[in-house]
Amino acid sequence: MKKILVIITLALTASFGTANAQTPAVIMSDKTGWHKIGETIVGFERDRDEIMVMGADRFASIRFKLTDASIELISLEVYYESGNKQEINVNNKIKAPGESRVIDLNGGERNLKKIVFVYKTLENNKDQKAHVEIWGLKTNTDK
Repeated sequence: MKKILVIITLALTASFGTANAQTPAVIMSDKTGWHKIGETIVGFERDRDEIMVMGADRFASIRFKLTDASIELISLEVYYESGNKQEINVNNKIKAPGESRVIDLNGGERNLKKIVFVYKTLENNKDQKAHVEIWGLKTNTDK
């Protein structure tokens, strides 16, 4: 009986972690400038994360900010509400603390549906995982 309770507890904990990682980013502001879209912690193995974007989801560019450890950002897939998808091969190492280059989105400021990115934390002396934030730029050029 105890084994069953332990298994159920572990399953619920694992599903909470997965559900927590899939929480949509809800953007509330339409002010011009940079807005934090979402964040995640990056493991040492190659990983793939998906950030759903909702609310005031219109951006012209994105960039990644990181702390704690450096990462290798391998690729991005940006999905637009129009149904189009932009694939971006980055293959760039980003040192922490620091940020990626600004990545312009096709067609100027557009409504985002989700951002999928492939990355991994680079080895470091402290075995720290990277904390990654995704930021989007609102230009409001169409208003």
